[in-house]
Amino acid sequence: MNRDWIATARTLNEALPYLQRYTGAVVVVKFGGNAMGDEAAMADFARDIVLMRQVGIYPVVVHGGGPMINDMLGKLGIESQWVRGKRVTDQATVEVVEMVLAGLVNKRIVQAINDQGGRAVGISGKDDDLMVCVADDPELGFVGRPVEMNVQVIRDLYNAGIIPVIAPVATGENDNETFNVNGDTAAGAIAGALQADRLLLLTDVAGVKNKSGEVITQMSPAEVREMIEDGTIAGGMIPKTETALKAVEEGVRAVVILDGRVPNACLLELFTEHGAGSMIRSTAPRVVPQHP
Repeated sequence: MNRDWIATARTLNEALPYLQRYTGAVVVVKFGGNAMGDEAAMADFARDIVLMRQVGIYPVVVHGGGPMINDMLGKLGIESQWVRGKRVTDQATVEVVEMVLAGLVNKRIVQAINDQGGRAVGISGKDDDLMVCVADDPELGFVGRPVEMNVQVIRDLYNAGIIPVIAPVATGENDNETFNVNGDTAAGAIAGALQADRLLLLTDVAGVKNKSGEVITQMSPAEVREMIEDGTIAGGMIPKTETALKAVEEGVRAVVILDGRVPNACLLELFTEHGAGSMIRSTAPRVVPQHP
């Protein structure tokens, strides 16, 4: 008998407890980074999401698209202004952001999932007032901070067997306002509002590393805060871990920061003994909500 077949059967057998564990669970996946620009990586990601839905998980995809926004701004000749290293999102820029994220990028991910046999529908944070924001910093213009979440539209979709794919563009408290929201921030807010079982933040690094450069597999919120204070967690990992902390505080069972460049990263995290990346979870017990 073919050894590959035997290995495949053994892998499926070993995954069974994890498949059972996550049946009916809501898993929010933040998709971004280099994988978004690679057709093969996009197809692999889409296949993983379809498989998750096939085995009874309710996946919710939230995506970014910074490089695509930069490309479009360049093509349109719109120059960016910067404050403290962050782009100012003026009216012209936010219109491009909405066009790229809610249009080009969102529909590309939707098509990739549908091509793998799934049923995906793309929406943005503006649909059904899913995500209502205020300006995070007046100097940065239309960069939003979520202050109100209305996630019933997401539940309606996944209860109907549809995979929601969400662009991080939000509405404001005032009429005709549009806000650009950091993709990780949006994913954390959505996961918290859904009381998700897992939030998977796919990045271009292996996870949170200690001072020796080794990936830490499990951390408590207290340990994360200590590592931020002593400088072990620095740079771009700070906002990701802060998103994780806030999501856990809002009721997400666990947040995992993992390398989205690794093939089948989501499946490795959910369905294997050792998982992947760095898990941040509260040590306090909580009542797990029933989904849907």
